[in-house]
Amino acid sequence: MNVALLAVAVAALLTAALARRLNWSAPLLLVPVGLVGSQIPGLPDTALDPDLVLYAVLPPLLYSAALDSSPLALRRNARAVGLLAVGLPLATTAAVGVVAYLTVPQLPLAAALVLGAVVAPPDAVSASAIGRRLGLPRRIMTLLGGESLLNDATALTAYRVALAAAVGTGVTLAEGVRIFLGAAIGGALVGIAVGIVVAAIRSRLSDPVMESGIGLLVPFVAYLAAEAAHSSGVIAVVVAGLYLGQRSTRAGYATRLQDTAVWKAVDVVLESFVFLLIGLQLPSVVQGLHGRSVAGVVGASVAVLLTVIAVRLLWVYPATFVPRMLSARIREREPAPSLRAVFIVAWSGMRGVVSLAAAFAIPLTVGSGAPFPEREMILFITFAVVVGTILLHGLTLPWLITRLGVGNQEERRTDAVALAAAQDKAARAATEVLDSLVDSGDGDPAAVRQRAAEILRTWSEHRANAAWERLGRSADELGESPSAAFRALRLQMLDTERKVFIAERDRGRIDDQVLRQVLRELDLEEATLNRE
Repeated sequence: MNVALLAVAVAALLTAALARRLNWSAPLLLVPVGLVGSQIPGLPDTALDPDLVLYAVLPPLLYSAALDSSPLALRRNARAVGLLAVGLPLATTAAVGVVAYLTVPQLPLAAALVLGAVVAPPDAVSASAIGRRLGLPRRIMTLLGGESLLNDATALTAYRVALAAAVGTGVTLAEGVRIFLGAAIGGALVGIAVGIVVAAIRSRLSDPVMESGIGLLVPFVAYLAAEAAHSSGVIAVVVAGLYLGQRSTRAGYATRLQDTAVWKAVDVVLESFVFLLIGLQLPSVVQGLHGRSVAGVVGASVAVLLTVIAVRLLWVYPATFVPRMLSARIREREPAPSLRAVFIVAWSGMRGVVSLAAAFAIPLTVGSGAPFPEREMILFITFAVVVGTILLHGLTLPWLITRLGVGNQEERRTDAVALAAAQDKAARAATEVLDSLVDSGDGDPAAVRQRAAEILRTWSEHRANAAWERLGRSADELGESPSAAFRALRLQMLDTERKVFIAERDRGRIDDQVLRQVLRELDLEEATLNRE
């Protein structure tokens, strides 16, 4: 099994690399490749282990997303995010439970609600990736990102309550609310505690490698600590990530550069792995369906899939416009959302590996020892919903975003103006500091300090001018700007320097360790030149 999982990871990375090369959405290629691969004779079984997903894959993915999120933006959109991340999963659980109860024979209502909770949480990783590539407005990205961070906690809590009812332990509505609130509050407290402790430890270090190493452990520590305290590990990981992401501005530049590279690599490995693994589950989910009516299985699966899509569409529009109708304060504070933008949010409901992991975690038997009712049907319907939403939404979302013209061009210009003003202010402040340092010479030859000051002034002016130049016409209309010429020339110089150092190493004149040190310095300078 370990060899099989390693083979899946390698195949997933190769497939994701091909998708990036072709500028395709990786999930849309990985899932079909997994479906095809699952039919190859002789391949080892790669049935999904729910513990692998819930304890090894989900925490780092949530933590990485939380690090990149904005607590300020989430606070400004708390109402909308809460309706998507809490209200929508509960509504989906109820609606799917009723539809499954009516369409799947011999499925008790409690087990049908388990299915509803399983398929309730959308996986916004794919939608967010498409949105970033096509330039969705920031508020839409905040809503999708905030939903993906928190809806798993809601759905998994509803799943536990429904599962307890299905296996015969019995949970009242009041007990379900108490479990949910306790899990949310406890998870938040654990996340804050882990974040404070880790921040205190990292602030006393000056070793970027150790700081990044500690950061890699944070999601697992937060998740396991919260689960041990019978609270929400998902919320603990998200809160810890938001806290530490907000404090990352106080870290050294090397730590930030390294953390960014590390978590991007972790994301691409885990996301590629889970989407390929989804496709490979086909044999596992159909093996228990022998003897069943094909029409009945397909009919129930389509009914649940359509319910999942319809509930999101029917929820998002009232959740967006009803609060505005009822509150003058909301109308004054928030710009009116466009119908096109609301539709994009409503159509971004792809399900993911968390749903499959929850389905596979359903016990084989109930409290009396009898088989869990219609467990095989629940597995297949979950698989159909996950694959169906990934392919349907994933294939149509890019076209819809482009067709409806939901872009962030105005935001980009606003951001560019704000950046240019800030850069101008920063350049003036840096020049003032430079002048004060030159005036307080401390014995250094005046000519040397004046020359150094002139170089630094030129560099500061170059950075300030580059920000303003981005506000003007395109490079094709304007021609090569001074900052662009500076950048192009310096990049050519850096490339030449690299070749010289590598040739010196190849001739045995410098050591590999010296080469790595020099290349790192050149890479950091190139990162500054390519900061856009």
